[in-house]
Amino acid sequence: MLITIIAVGMMIFTIVSVRTFNRTDRTLFGYGAYIVLSDSMAATDFSAGDLVLTKQVDPSTLREGDIIAFISSNEENYGAVVTHKIRALTYDENGNPGFITYGTTTDTDDTAVVTYMNVLGQYQFAIPKVGTFFTFMRTVPGYIVCILTPFLILIVMQAIDSIRLFRVYKREQEEEMEREREELKREREASEAMMKELLALKANLAAGVPPAPQEESDRERQA
Repeated sequence: MLITIIAVGMMIFTIVSVRTFNRTDRTLFGYGAYIVLSDSMAATDFSAGDLVLTKQVDPSTLREGDIIAFISSNEENYGAVVTHKIRALTYDENGNPGFITYGTTTDTDDTAVVTYMNVLGQYQFAIPKVGTFFTFMRTVPGYIVCILTPFLILIVMQAIDSIRLFRVYKREQEEEMEREREELKREREASEAMMKELLALKANLAAGVPPAPQEESDRERQA
């Protein structure tokens, strides 16, 4: 039962995580989940391998000191999801409002301004190392260890249980057949004994020998 729960739980977790984690185009009730890829915020808030949860907000309500997840426009990690702290409010070269962000570990500003359209959400909290576990699950060894192995164990256990139940059923069936054979044997022996008595009585009658009182009483009871 425990293995079944674990296997099903792993499957559900995998499906949910694949459909939601690190998906910039998908949220759940306004919340997004992203795996931290570096230790740029390890000095104050979260580390690589943690899973951060963000909530969609109006970017105009964000202020200095808030931590946000955004789609990076920096050359070194263009398109990646980054979760950094806002240092200041600013505008990009086209006059669009945005933010200067930085990682607290290095205290170095990101090169590109984070405009409103690239903001994914405001940081709420982090779950330590869940991202590492999820990343491992997405690998071949992780799939084998976390999903395939529990299901194989479950299948083997079900097969063993089925064999055990089949053996019990066969044993009970054989015992029932044995009881029926014993009953038939007793009935056959009783029939043979009765036939012998009838033949003996017939022979005595043919010889003119009257039946014994006990035989008459037995015959009356049988009648």
